[in-house]
Amino acid sequence: MSINWKVRFNRKNILFLSQVLLSVLVPILTYFGMQLSDFTSWQIVRDTLLQAVSNPYVIIMSLVSLFNAITDPTTQGISDSRQAQSYRSPKES
Repeated sequence: MSINWKVRFNRKNILFLSQVLLSVLVPILTYFGMQLSDFTSWQIVRDTLLQAVSNPYVIIMSLVSLFNAITDPTTQGISDSRQAQSYRSPKES
C-alpha cells in the first residue's frame, strides 16, 4: 500500500482530516444511539470510547469506514497513483 501520507495528513487537507475523524466517530455514535451533543463531559467521552473499543462490531464498522475514507476510488487497488505520490501538498482544484 503506497499512499502519500504526508499530503493526506497535511494541515491544508482539512477535507481528508474531517473524513478520517468522521469515519471513526459516526459508527460509534450510530451504534450507541448518540449525538455529539451527548458528550457533555470527558467522562462520557472516555466511557463511550472504552465501550467502543471493547465491542468487535463497532471496531469492524469503524475500520471499514476508515478504509473507505483512506482509499482513492480513482485508482486501481488501494495505493495512490504515481502522480498523487509525487505531490508535496494537496493539489489545487
